[in-house]
Amino acid sequence: MTPANDLVEQAMRAVPRSPFLPPDQRHHAHVDAPVPIGHGQTNSQPYTVATMLTLLDVRAGQRVLDLGAGSGWTTALLAQLVGQSGQVIGVERQAELIEPARRALAEAGTGPHAEIRAASPGVLGAPKDGPFDRILVSAEADQLPPSLVEQLADGAVMVIPVASTMLRVTRDGDEVATTEHGAFRFVPLVEDA
Repeated sequence: MTPANDLVEQAMRAVPRSPFLPPDQRHHAHVDAPVPIGHGQTNSQPYTVATMLTLLDVRAGQRVLDLGAGSGWTTALLAQLVGQSGQVIGVERQAELIEPARRALAEAGTGPHAEIRAASPGVLGAPKDGPFDRILVSAEADQLPPSLVEQLADGAVMVIPVASTMLRVTRDGDEVATTEHGAFRFVPLVEDA
């Protein structure tokens, strides 16, 4: 097992899923399946989250964008991985999910280095806060969004499902490389709302 897998497992033990689920869904917290959180959104399957975080290879002190923060669970996991010296910005389009996610994030004790924001209309990600060392996208794009690639720092990594395939995207200067890592299903990424 790689060190990233060990770190991800430690983060998942440190940040339980249950507080990030609606009260009537918390009994499903230990099921390895997506759980509905309302408004057509889900809290992703733990296996999928672990796979994405391992591919992302987050390091302490990094700046991370969590696009499609949903319930806030991935934002909290990323905060655990970056530690107090890092920063995580979660962005969510579903306004009704933001306050419950913020409450759960605060209760998880992530501190001031992790936050969840409402997505800006017509903006994908958080370009004014970039570039980022890591970008996690928890919604499926039809194609790799150039605006997100532009938010990657030199040497950065993005993990994003594109057309049902999990991609690991790396940026080295002007060079962008992608590798494929299996088939996954996600809610659609809203790019222009």
